[in-house]
Amino acid sequence: MLRPDQEVPRPAEQLWGRRRVLLLNATYEPLTAVSIRRAVVLILRERADIVHEDDAGLAVHSVATSVPIPSVIRLRTYVRVPYRAITPMTRTALMHRDRFQCAYCGDRATTIDHVIPRSRGGAHGWDNCVACCSGCNHRKADRLLSELGWSLASAPREPKGRHWRLLATVTDIDPAWVRYIDAGAA
Repeated sequence: MLRPDQEVPRPAEQLWGRRRVLLLNATYEPLTAVSIRRAVVLILRERADIVHEDDAGLAVHSVATSVPIPSVIRLRTYVRVPYRAITPMTRTALMHRDRFQCAYCGDRATTIDHVIPRSRGGAHGWDNCVACCSGCNHRKADRLLSELGWSLASAPREPKGRHWRLLATVTDIDPAWVRYIDAGAA
């Protein structure tokens, strides 16, 4: 609730802290997601160029310049990224891997399930966890798939590709990012 002396926040002010901007390397490979503030600083310091602007046409203004709020920026110089063999498993990345669909019935997934329950020695890793709807998760409980007569369409596995590190940290993906991030690749 706003106090009488407060102004209603404008959309640009609401976006400033929450929205993320996709940062691409000079070769157009995704590196990470940065805040709008960090993206504007990189543009003003001439370290990055705007690839896609915000669809709403919002901009950051100063006395001498105006910078459109970007949704995707690209570094001007190539940055070497050290190779990391392990993709961190997070809830967001797991949901993206399974395309937000229940591994058992195909409905919208809301939870994570361990194929081999942890109470029976199952590990918490890419090859034992799947996205699951709450109904199937409740029905399965701590039983094995063979006990229920259920099966998986495909075996869970660790996703491949650098973009999965990005998907592990970002919950909302801007539609302008899709051409740079192949979220369907595994």
